[in-house]
Amino acid sequence: MKKIVVIGSSGGNLFNLGGANPNKLLQEILMQSGAAGLRIANIQFIAATESMDKAKETTKAALYSLNEENPVEMFQGTLAETNLEAANLDALIAERIKNGEIDGIISMSIDPNGANKEVIAAAIEKNVPIVGTGGTSMALITSQGANVIAASGTTGTTNRTRAISFISSLCKLWGMKFNPIIGAPSEKTNSSNSHVLKNINIRGIMVSSLPGFIAMALILALSQIPALKGLSEVFDIMINALPVMLAVIAAKQVSDLDEVSIIAGVVAGVLSVKGGMIGGIIGGIGAGILVQFFFSKCIQWRFPMTTVNIVAGGISGLISGLIVFYLIGPVALQAGNLIKAVLEQAVAFNPIVAGLLAGILIWPAILGGVYHAAILPIVLLEMEKTGNSFLGAVDMVGLVMVAAGINLANIIAPRDKGEATVATPGFLINMGFGTFVESAYPFMFSNKIVFGGALISAGLGGALVGLFNVRGTAYVPSFTAPLLSNNITGFIISMIAPMLCAFLITFVANRIPLKSKK
Repeated sequence: MKKIVVIGSSGGNLFNLGGANPNKLLQEILMQSGAAGLRIANIQFIAATESMDKAKETTKAALYSLNEENPVEMFQGTLAETNLEAANLDALIAERIKNGEIDGIISMSIDPNGANKEVIAAAIEKNVPIVGTGGTSMALITSQGANVIAASGTTGTTNRTRAISFISSLCKLWGMKFNPIIGAPSEKTNSSNSHVLKNINIRGIMVSSLPGFIAMALILALSQIPALKGLSEVFDIMINALPVMLAVIAAKQVSDLDEVSIIAGVVAGVLSVKGGMIGGIIGGIGAGILVQFFFSKCIQWRFPMTTVNIVAGGISGLISGLIVFYLIGPVALQAGNLIKAVLEQAVAFNPIVAGLLAGILIWPAILGGVYHAAILPIVLLEMEKTGNSFLGAVDMVGLVMVAAGINLANIIAPRDKGEATVATPGFLINMGFGTFVESAYPFMFSNKIVFGGALISAGLGGALVGLFNVRGTAYVPSFTAPLLSNNITGFIISMIAPMLCAFLITFVANRIPLKSKK
């Protein structure tokens, strides 16, 4: 197993690009090293509380080293004191290099004439390969005769892209295979094409984007206030921003390369606006896939890290966005409009029956995992156009309010005291946040009457939504939901009726076992 050491500091420009959080920066290098089968033998990293461009000898700083394969803070003091302490570690690592124990060095914004002079001298003597960032320091050690195999500035880089670049360069030198870890450390997802495709999750994109749609609904509600009519322009801007938001989420999900993925998503999203919500998702997914491809290729071609990020982030987003803009966008927009038109026609044909069926089926849908895969995307497609939704209103009355009614009955008249304890937080979240309908599951699954009552109550709520032609949304506090709808009075009635129905049925169901015992 090849052994490498990490030396450096939080740097000047590096401080603003990850150096201010040394633990995260070093953990990223450790993670990518592990993926390549390399061992970090030691660390000498000086982290100041401000950029080295402004730091003084009295600036607070800390020295990080390695303890049982984890970066640890071994000293804290002024920058001057930390540099003195770092000199001891510098000598220790230099001795290991001279003894032939170290095969490579990762260097970041080092001081080759100060805290790192012994290591650099030893590395030059033993011709140890060095990779790193920090334009000035890398140029200086190169001029001194160091075996620098890859050097770059820090502009436009991230912890992840730098770490992948470092390890890729060393692995290429040693002829070792390296699959970078792109996803979160716990996911252990490498950058192969098969894994990239597995990262595509439409449901995840939809759920992650929900806060943006709710924000849009809030703006729509506020714009209905006479004094705030000017917010209607803000609402129009937010509608156009939705594809951008979805593209960013999609690109970040597919290719988790921090800011590089985000930039690619923004570029692709801006060019995908005319394709609507579906166009934004397609543009973002394409950008994420291309980010992975270009990033890997640029690393193989040994491009400077700044250039790698420019190509991976900018060019990827541009290519994907242009494809959507000229080819996919119009088709995607028509597909979204067709889905909304089908729903609108179904509701227009018989709104009460449509609402009744939607209400009855929404519980089986969420229990069967269909809700987030099919219903939520349609809700968001509706909201993309008007800021609220027919199925969103059914969601609130058929799921949230029914769950609240079941929980309330188990607070007031539980079968045993323990159920009241379980139901209370569920009821508070139902009413306060418009979510957590799963809180009613224990009561529904343990009593067929309660389960049947949930379906009946949800059907009643859906029928009322159809009767009053309500458009609304869930995921907001229940007392604010009517304000976000197109029919405040109708939505209030549609919410209270199913909640009361679910409450009464659950109340009676809970009393039946008590009477039989008596």
